[in-house]
Amino acid sequence: MKASHLVVGFGALATVAMAAAPASAATLDTVKSRGQLVCGVNNSLPGFSAPDEKGQWSGLDVDYCKAMAAAIFGDASKVKYVPLTAKERLTALQTGEIDVLARNTTWTMSRDASLGLNFVGVNYYDGQGFMVKSALGVKSGKELNGASVCVQSGTTTELNLADFFRANKMTYQSVVFDTSDQTLQGFESDRCDVLTSDQSQLYGLRSKLPDPSKAVVLGDVISKEPLGPVVRQGDEQWFDIARWTLFAMLNLEEAGVTSKNLAEMMKTTNPDIKRLLGTDGEFGKQLGITNDFGVQIVKAVGNYGESFERNVGQGSPLKIARGLNGLWTNGGLMYGPPIR
Repeated sequence: MKASHLVVGFGALATVAMAAAPASAATLDTVKSRGQLVCGVNNSLPGFSAPDEKGQWSGLDVDYCKAMAAAIFGDASKVKYVPLTAKERLTALQTGEIDVLARNTTWTMSRDASLGLNFVGVNYYDGQGFMVKSALGVKSGKELNGASVCVQSGTTTELNLADFFRANKMTYQSVVFDTSDQTLQGFESDRCDVLTSDQSQLYGLRSKLPDPSKAVVLGDVISKEPLGPVVRQGDEQWFDIARWTLFAMLNLEEAGVTSKNLAEMMKTTNPDIKRLLGTDGEFGKQLGITNDFGVQIVKAVGNYGESFERNVGQGSPLKIARGLNGLWTNGGLMYGPPIR
């Protein structure tokens, strides 16, 4: 392939060098007194977080924000969405501009250990890949020797890209872009033939092309990109609420509780489901929220599987297979610790 044709997109997210101020131990009280959850999101990633022409937000990450608001307020609409770039996102959380970050952010050791932040868990297991113009006939990333590679600044994509080319004894030229929109524009205008980013993002970007059939996502996965919500360190109660919101969505799916059969499931005698729905025990109270937080979550967004299928799965334009994001009982990695 000629060296002048290759784009790398806005992959998996920036590391901020500054340390965060510890979270107040009363984040929940602050959120309740404000009357809404402030959630940092991406504003241009179909399937994960993006507003429509009416300003209505949707996506897998948006559903997490809605689920957390539902768990706290019993009302999924009590969320303020703050669009953030890859460069801005971690700083916004560190400085308290947002309460939680749900913006396709990769969990890494340095981010977890040195920035004053805590990753809640993984809501999407991903990996960096490549999208190429179908007409090129490229079948593997190993065919990209000598390519000119465009990459969004402030992301782990740059390091992953360098590692991949070095490991395969290939050369490339890096061209840095500030935003994902610029990388997509370059791809569309034939300035570049290849775009690299997290595979989930590649599918989202592909869906925005005038003719998606003219681009193909290669099978190469060149990195581990566990994506998930993030909160500041220093408030264990807030961390637990954020974490168990995600775990509740996973446990609801595993238990077979959906937005459609909730009324029936409320009558169950199954002890695991009764604890999950708050009809037995005081598990919500342990978090500082209502015991029926699982009920509020499933009413608002459904279980994890429903959210996945609606936003990025077979019920969406992206049609991404569950794969690693399936439940552990179905060969995937998704696993929610028990509520008991």
